[in-house]
Amino acid sequence: MEELPRRKEPGERLKAASLYCFSTCRRSFSFKGHLTHHTATHLSEKPFKCSFCGKSFISGGLSAHRRTHTGERPFTCKVCGKAFIRSDELLVHIRIHTGEKPYTCKICSRSFARSCHLTTHMRTHTGEKPYSCRMCGKSFSENRSLTAHVRTHTGERPFSCDTCHKAFTDKRNLATHARTHTGEKPFSCCICGRSFSSSNKRTCKITLINY
Repeated sequence: MEELPRRKEPGERLKAASLYCFSTCRRSFSFKGHLTHHTATHLSEKPFKCSFCGKSFISGGLSAHRRTHTGERPFTCKVCGKAFIRSDELLVHIRIHTGEKPYTCKICSRSFARSCHLTTHMRTHTGEKPYSCRMCGKSFSENRSLTAHVRTHTGERPFSCDTCHKAFTDKRNLATHARTHTGEKPFSCCICGRSFSSSNKRTCKITLINY
């Protein structure tokens, strides 16, 4: 008796051929579901709406977004117990413990734990500054730097010191300021060994010694 072709299970990986996005980029996929999800990014289709705030998503983003409303953090680090909304956030966090930095700059060989950090770093080589202030035209390599800059126009200072209540436009500036209270100096000069509260001061020290 002739054997009937085996029925393909839902989500089964295609072995003989790949599926292609012909409409725009011709990117290939091994799963029909992945192709459907990708095609929606070209068509700007966001059929899944959040019942809390009404924001719309393509298929993969709604579940994680809902957790920002419910406070649910189902992905927990087994080393330190810190919990996350998404599994990919946990994966990146674990690299803090393992020291893994899989994304390496081809120009200077510096490595990073996140691909987005490598993308931002590459702009120090290319000089690219894609984020521009609509008020004064000043450009930045990072979106968060632009956000902090815009606050110099609006006067907004959302980050306040718990000790002296001084306010800052950027969270990183607050972290540096907080060390003036704690005395923490995590940055060390590789030449003389002197410690500093910020990386900028360490750079200045190295410059002075070299000259």
